[in-house]
Amino acid sequence: MPATPPTPADPRHDAQVAVEDRTRAERPRRWKVVLHNDDYTTMAFVVHVLVTHFDKSPAEATHVMLQVHHKGSGVAGVYPRDVAETKVADVTAEARANEMPLKVTAEAE
Repeated sequence: MPATPPTPADPRHDAQVAVEDRTRAERPRRWKVVLHNDDYTTMAFVVHVLVTHFDKSPAEATHVMLQVHHKGSGVAGVYPRDVAETKVADVTAEARANEMPLKVTAEAE
């Protein structure tokens, strides 16, 4: 008598099939680099930082600087976490080297 092929209900059939769960890859969380207003950092220095560290045009940099000045904070850019943290460290170091108390933070979106 010939052997019958296994059917899906046959437990031998289940042992032969490898089942792989598919996981959905999530996009990495983005981080905002935020400049905060203070009474001592000059507007010109904030514009300089935005142009040199965040590749803003002078017009864009002036717009963000005015947001910082009038609203208390402004977003300089949105990046992956490691890039945002590096930009915060670089800008903070330059501000301290120029005796400016500019506060820069990275915040999750």
